[in-house]
Amino acid sequence: MYPVFRLAKELLVFRKAPSLAVLDTHVSHHVCWPWDIDPWLELNNGRTLTLYDLGRLPFARRAGIGRVMKAKRWGMAVAGASVRYRRRVRAFDRVEMHTRALGWDCRFIYMEQSMWRGGDCTSQALLRLAITDAGGIVAPVKLVEALGAAQESPELPRWVRAWIEAEAERPWPPPAAPEKGQEAGRDRAA
Repeated sequence: MYPVFRLAKELLVFRKAPSLAVLDTHVSHHVCWPWDIDPWLELNNGRTLTLYDLGRLPFARRAGIGRVMKAKRWGMAVAGASVRYRRRVRAFDRVEMHTRALGWDCRFIYMEQSMWRGGDCTSQALLRLAITDAGGIVAPVKLVEALGAAQESPELPRWVRAWIEAEAERPWPPPAAPEKGQEAGRDRAA
């Protein structure tokens, strides 16, 4: 189940926090509750992505993105994500989350989020976000322009550009799964 009450708490906690520029970092603190863990008693990998929402949405509000999106009737969708997991987070562990936009191109905003426990990074996510309206994807520069920020993106880090290039090579839609029995036949023929 989506953590609606936790999201409401985050939005409440940061309702009077100072505004952020679109490239500033939002810092928040979270607890791994027993309902966030998997059978190995660690923070579930899918739940990690959900918890990253608890940093992204208050960031959007503080940076004015939520206000602009509401006024223009835009939406925002995660259009891709890559997560690196490096340290275990167990029940009742407290983590500090960092959320920041890295820049944008003609279609997407690229955002980095990370969770930290005791000075160690437990996970890091790279996301590409699409601003949408009834006609499809809205160019991120329109959002940045509406925020009154510099319209040119900072140069994206090399590792982000490499991810963008790798995603461009990935086939879409993916090949259809073979019919039952076809896979076995291919193995025998080889």
